[in-house]
Amino acid sequence: MISLSRDQIAALLDIRSLAPCIEATYRASSAREIKVATGFPDTPSEIGRTSNGLSLVLSAHTGEVQAMLHDEMLLTDVRTAIGSAIATRALTHPDATRLLIVGTGAQAEHQIQAHRELLNRPLEISVWGRSPEKAKAVAERSNTQHASVLAAACATADIIVTVTAASKPLIMNDWIAPGTHITAVGADAPGKHELDAALIERADHLVADSPHQCLHHGDLSILSSERHQDVVQLGTVLDSGLTRSHEAVTIVDLTGTAAQDIAIAQWI
Repeated sequence: MISLSRDQIAALLDIRSLAPCIEATYRASSAREIKVATGFPDTPSEIGRTSNGLSLVLSAHTGEVQAMLHDEMLLTDVRTAIGSAIATRALTHPDATRLLIVGTGAQAEHQIQAHRELLNRPLEISVWGRSPEKAKAVAERSNTQHASVLAAACATADIIVTVTAASKPLIMNDWIAPGTHITAVGADAPGKHELDAALIERADHLVADSPHQCLHHGDLSILSSERHQDVVQLGTVLDSGLTRSHEAVTIVDLTGTAAQDIAIAQWI
């Protein structure tokens, strides 16, 4: 049985090589792996990270345990960031270059790296967080800019990626200019919300990695029932593309899928 630590796994990871595997999972799913993940946001900083976990890779034919990947949530963080960048790439115009990251947790820097490597265009990246000190620290480590005022940063961004654990909307409809794309990642459990309800209703295109999941416990869970039929699965967009005007507002809601965990575990 293969047994790998977080550091050993980190040494193997390559975003560009992983991206095709993650993209393929938006078109298909299977069940060959078990993941245990924990989140304790109130963990004191001196103790360590607020989330942890591991993956057990099982044979789909015999049930034999083939690998234990004690990644401490690294694989989840990386596959989430890669999936986000793939979604952003599929839904934005090639001239969309001003990227705003909303959030300062571990996911923020993974998102910056994945978008830099997968969008294949020069990006002007800024970071906003509810803690200005944390946002400045992320910006310094990642060689990006610190956005001090969220409303102003949203108003000038072409792309907004939200990666917070907010329970109340942070991004308001009035702040969003026509043509903006939003990749919403943080609302992955009941009770979490990052986007204003009016903004979600306003969107010209609504996309989800799993419509069923997102309408249940993603940002789209507050979408009016009349618009449920408007939600398009991301795999469909990747297969057939999306025709959008420069003025359209697009939102992709990502709650994460088991297929992504399977893909990255198999790759490792």
